[in-house]
Amino acid sequence: MALFVILAALLAVAALAWATAPLWRQARVPGLAAVALLAVLAATLYLVVGNPDALDPAKRRPPETLPEAIASLEEALERDPSQAEGWRLLARAYAAEARTISARDAFARAVALAPDDADLLAEAAESRALAADNRRFDDTAIELLQRALQVQPMHQRSRWFLGIAQRQRGQHAEAAATWEPLLGIVDATTAMPLREQIDIARKEAGLSPLPAAVAATPERPADAGPGITVSVSLDPQLAMRLPEGAVVYVIARQTEGPPMPVAVERLPVSALPTVVTLDDGDSPMPTLKLSQLDTVEVVARVSASGDAAAQAGDFTSAPLHATPGPGSRIALLIDQVVR
Repeated sequence: MALFVILAALLAVAALAWATAPLWRQARVPGLAAVALLAVLAATLYLVVGNPDALDPAKRRPPETLPEAIASLEEALERDPSQAEGWRLLARAYAAEARTISARDAFARAVALAPDDADLLAEAAESRALAADNRRFDDTAIELLQRALQVQPMHQRSRWFLGIAQRQRGQHAEAAATWEPLLGIVDATTAMPLREQIDIARKEAGLSPLPAAVAATPERPADAGPGITVSVSLDPQLAMRLPEGAVVYVIARQTEGPPMPVAVERLPVSALPTVVTLDDGDSPMPTLKLSQLDTVEVVARVSASGDAAAQAGDFTSAPLHATPGPGSRIALLIDQVVR
């Protein structure tokens, strides 16, 4: 039991480090080290839990190296090939050893068993590009990314990879349009290089650069356009269940249109109840402003993960429609749990 607890804790730390570093390839050596650590720990934990012999301390010897972990995982999956998570872990382990073809095939097995896992779909698409001689996303990889965005429209890695795939095919305007919604949900450190890539793509498509970013401040600029004043409060019964580090998103989006926000504000959950004003200064997409729309749908959501995309377990309000303009005011009560 002690071994299980230690491995589980180490796996959680490694997984968190991996999940919060979508651009890890900018520091390739630490990134590969994290992948290798995750693969070893994950495979080891899988074997300890999944192997009946693990109940016998005399027979339980966790793999000590990555090749041993891979061999053990291969044996476990040969016994029971219906484990999507097992194939995912094996694929990551193959990738850590630069066995790109094997990683691609293992990810394909995982996707066949879990076709609606956006994270898995993005990993599978990436593995296909890494396994290709020209390092390009093929048609199958693009289909995987598009499916991931159907499942989770604001999935960051899928949007990033799809934009790269579009640029590889000379679809520079499409790539810029794919990336632009990310500006509203990534942090400032990531937004700066992302804007640079968007502007490069727009230039190659013959388009002008994005307008200069507008800083979100309590005092809105004079040219922020017509806005909506939004009062946001939280059901007291849900307040007792707030996850640590949760954030609040107040989002305006097109009515019956794409889920990408046309205006968004991100606040600490400690700010509730609060009143915010959504206007053009909150637009994550410079090519589509709040003031350009007659009616928008407005919703407030408490995100446990910090991601703007809704996930199971988040708290949300019922969406309300509003018309941007002087005197436009609505009140949102966050009183529902996302299922």
